[in-house]
Amino acid sequence: MDMSAKIRAAGLLQKLLRSQAVKRANQFSRRDPLTAQRHIFQKLIETAKSTQFGMDNFFTNLGRVPFDIAYLQFKNRVPIRSYQEFMTDYFYRDQLNSTIGRSAPDLCNTTWPGKVKMFCETSGTTAPTKYIPFTSNMYAENRRAALDMMACYLAANPESQILNGKVLYMSGSTQLTKLRHGVWSGDMSALTLRFHPWFLTPFIAPDAKISALPWQDKLHAMAELLLNDDSIRVISGVPPWIILLLERCKEIGGKPLRKLLPNLELIIHGGTSIKPYRAEFDCLFDGQLPNLLELLPSSEAFMAFQRFGDSHMQLTPYYGVFFEFVRLEDLDSQGKPAPFATAVPLEQVETGQCYAVILTTCSGLWRYHIGDTIRFISTSPHFIEFTGRDRFLDKLEEKVTQGEVEQAVAKLNQTGQWNVREFMVGSDIQCRRHQWVLATRDAAAPYQEAQHILDATLCHLNADYATFRSQGRIKPPHVLLVPEDGIYQWSQKERGKLGGQTKIPHIDPTPDSSMIASLRQFHTDVPQRAGYCD
Repeated sequence: MDMSAKIRAAGLLQKLLRSQAVKRANQFSRRDPLTAQRHIFQKLIETAKSTQFGMDNFFTNLGRVPFDIAYLQFKNRVPIRSYQEFMTDYFYRDQLNSTIGRSAPDLCNTTWPGKVKMFCETSGTTAPTKYIPFTSNMYAENRRAALDMMACYLAANPESQILNGKVLYMSGSTQLTKLRHGVWSGDMSALTLRFHPWFLTPFIAPDAKISALPWQDKLHAMAELLLNDDSIRVISGVPPWIILLLERCKEIGGKPLRKLLPNLELIIHGGTSIKPYRAEFDCLFDGQLPNLLELLPSSEAFMAFQRFGDSHMQLTPYYGVFFEFVRLEDLDSQGKPAPFATAVPLEQVETGQCYAVILTTCSGLWRYHIGDTIRFISTSPHFIEFTGRDRFLDKLEEKVTQGEVEQAVAKLNQTGQWNVREFMVGSDIQCRRHQWVLATRDAAAPYQEAQHILDATLCHLNADYATFRSQGRIKPPHVLLVPEDGIYQWSQKERGKLGGQTKIPHIDPTPDSSMIASLRQFHTDVPQRAGYCD
């Protein structure tokens, strides 16, 4: 085939793909989310009725009655479970609690038909590792979601050039663990990259060799690749790590990013809110940002994406997941739904309300409390914003839990030197480290030693934090010591809240870390305030 024929063939293929994208986007727009949720609920119940879980909860009977009755019976029979509760009750039901997370469970017709052959491996909150089942059904649904997202983007951008180029995935570890014959575990990105369709390989960067490098080496190699391969038109990743990549590009190239990366058209971001990082993105690109699209993925399910032109993400209840929601006010001090908490389906959510998300999935998770929280901006369509996790320190993607934070302070108090009365910790986004404010009886105590103890304790308790600290992706924490009533004074003056049922959040719950910034600013006369990025 001569060159002109190849160009004509490429043009015809482009035209066909764009036409299919428009068709797919139109189909997406016509879907009714409430009807879809009822259909998914019934399909999940029907599919799992012969599993151990289905038989335990009489799913056969649920499939014979209308949705409203079936859902009420489902709620009454199946409790909301955390990871440990779900794993103890089913996945590790014949093992000691101490073994949970030490190895992946061997699942066959337990909560989903057939043998589970893939597990997403994540840092656990109550165990060393969480093994989330990832079935072929879920893989197919995630692929549908990704295709719909890109179809909606292409349909809204007739001049887009992303079909002519590659996507750079800022993945986590790409190493897979062979658990047993035909059964694998690994990071979600590792599973996705390992088992993606072969025909997508030419359109995905980096290659396996770069993906397997240690973090700092991989970051540098991806920056070099991005600067030298002008076919890369999309970057996909978590905001703080995308910023690190772009900063490295600027350091290497020595020019404004818009000159270094003229073909970069789209940044797809998720995992944490972009709000705290938006100013950094604007600064890096001198206000001439590529297009930005947000999505809400997880190891358990795909939940939402933003369509081009929309101001917020849209919940996508079409991909093998039945959603329920518990009001944030109905969570207990550990971030779990309280005994009195009532979950509601999508059709009963309210605008402006912040909810914890409960998932039932085609990977065999039933009424699973995932830990993410969202707020509904509207219900027609279902626009949402990601508001964080129930009780997590995760702006730098480290997923440190409130329990781990409290254990670190307890370790500090065991020394008898600081006597912390109250505290709060949040993320210093710009400096990429944790900012602790400790209200102590002795505000003149050595804060440097407190920093070391807190840091070492979290490294011991949390595998993600330890890894990111060793890689330099999170810098050493900074501790600010204030008088023992200093946090209460701030709460009374700045929040108008003190006493009664008012609690001081131990982890800053705001998406942009504004609460810890306010507390820090309130105590600007404290000497240790200087040099946050030293």
